[in-house]
Amino acid sequence: MDLDIKLHKDDLPDQIYLSDNIAIDCEFMGLNVERDRLCLVQISCGKNDAHIVQLDKNKYNAPNLKKLLVDEKINKIFHYARADLLFIKKYLNIDVTNISCTKIMSKIARSYSDKHGLKDLIKEFIGIDISKQLQTSDFGGDLSKKQLQYCANDVVYLHKIYEGLYKILERENRLNLYNKTIKFIQTRVDLDIASFKEDIWSH
Repeated sequence: MDLDIKLHKDDLPDQIYLSDNIAIDCEFMGLNVERDRLCLVQISCGKNDAHIVQLDKNKYNAPNLKKLLVDEKINKIFHYARADLLFIKKYLNIDVTNISCTKIMSKIARSYSDKHGLKDLIKEFIGIDISKQLQTSDFGGDLSKKQLQYCANDVVYLHKIYEGLYKILERENRLNLYNKTIKFIQTRVDLDIASFKEDIWSH
């Protein structure tokens, strides 16, 4: 599949219009939000496109990107939103609004499986077996064509995965449960910021 990949330095271009239904993913230098910085934010409209924003590590001044992320009229599809929202809050200093998360959708919809990774969902709903080999590569410097392709793959399939999971949630009468669960996501991120990593509901 030929992808339309555009790399933007520091921010999205002025006056860019993407869609009112976008897929988003982020790349970090690691998984420790206090140590490892946010490097990239990639966005897709679900039309084999990917806009990859390479953030300025010294400023994180990205007003166009921030405006998009806080726009309540735009649905934003993540996979494992908890991690992405945590880094966005830490480094861009905003709370993203109108969030969907295919990992949470999968855990509620696909109770027939214990595999809820993006690779697993792409294989089931798209029929493609993608490589996650570059997941642990260095996204902090100059990006190779293979890295850009990897970043694009993390968002271009999310719309179709979302639609597939939504149908299961609706069919199995679990949509209301998902909707209630996703409302908690910002609180979960705030708990992560406050260093409450454990399950607060456990005994």
